[in-house]
Amino acid sequence: MRTIRGTSLISAATALALALAMHTVPAYAQTAADAALDMANMLDGAGGGVSGDDLLAALEDAAEAGQPMAMWQLGTMYENGEGVAKDPAKAFGYFAQIANQHADAAPKGVESDIVAQSFVKVGEYYREGLPDAGIPADAERSHALLLHAATYFGDADAQYRVGLLYLNEDELGVNPLQSARWFSLAARKGHCGAQAQLGRLLFNGVDGIAAQPVEGLMWLNLAQQRCVGTADAAWINDLINQANSIASPDQQAEATKLATSIAPQFAGF
Repeated sequence: MRTIRGTSLISAATALALALAMHTVPAYAQTAADAALDMANMLDGAGGGVSGDDLLAALEDAAEAGQPMAMWQLGTMYENGEGVAKDPAKAFGYFAQIANQHADAAPKGVESDIVAQSFVKVGEYYREGLPDAGIPADAERSHALLLHAATYFGDADAQYRVGLLYLNEDELGVNPLQSARWFSLAARKGHCGAQAQLGRLLFNGVDGIAAQPVEGLMWLNLAQQRCVGTADAAWINDLINQANSIASPDQQAEATKLATSIAPQFAGF
C-alpha cells in the first residue's frame, strides 16, 4: 500500500483526494470497514501530520464532492462518536446519501462493499426508527433495503441478515427453506455467522429440510474456525458443543474431515 508524504506542503483536503485516487482494493473483496481504515491510515501516516480538525474538514470536502469512502468514514465516525460527538442523525444522513447516490453502482466495483453496507446501515436505522432525524420505524422499507444489498450487490452480511428475518414471525415470517437459502449464499462467501446458522438448520433439520448431521456439523466447524476471537464466537461455540453432544464419533470425524478439505473454498476470498 502506497502512502502520501509531504502533506506539510499540501492541504489535508488535497492529501485526501490523492489518497482516494491512489487507493486500490484487492480482487478478494476488501470490506467497507477495511477500505475506510486504509484511507484513514494513509492520512495518519502523512509526513507533516494532519490534525483532527483538518482531517474532518478534508473528509467533509471529499464527501461533498461525492466520494463514497469519505461519506462512509464520516458516517461511522458520527455513529460511534469517534473524533466527533456521537450523532446518529448525521450518521444516517451520510449512509443514506451513499445508498441514494450509488444504488446502481457496479455490484463488483471498487466501492461496492461500502455501498452495500450503507444499504444495510440505513435498513437498520429504518428498522428501529430515528426520531431525531424524523425517521419513523418502517419494517417494510428496512426489508427492502436489506434485500437490495443482498440481491443486487450480493453482500454476505445482508444475505445473513435476510436469513435471520426468515426465522422471525414478526419480520418476513418463519420460512426455514428461505432462511437456509440465504444463509447458504452468505456461508459460501465465508460469513461465519451464516455458516453457523446454516449448520444449525442442517444438523437439526426443520420443516422442509431433512436432518443432515454431518453436513450441518461441517458448517458449524467452519464457523467456529472463522469466528475465533470475534463477538460471535461464544454463541457459535454453544451451537457446536450442543451438536457434538448429540453427534456420534463417526459423524464428528467425518464432519471434521470435510471441514478441513473444503475450508479454502469458503474462506471469503
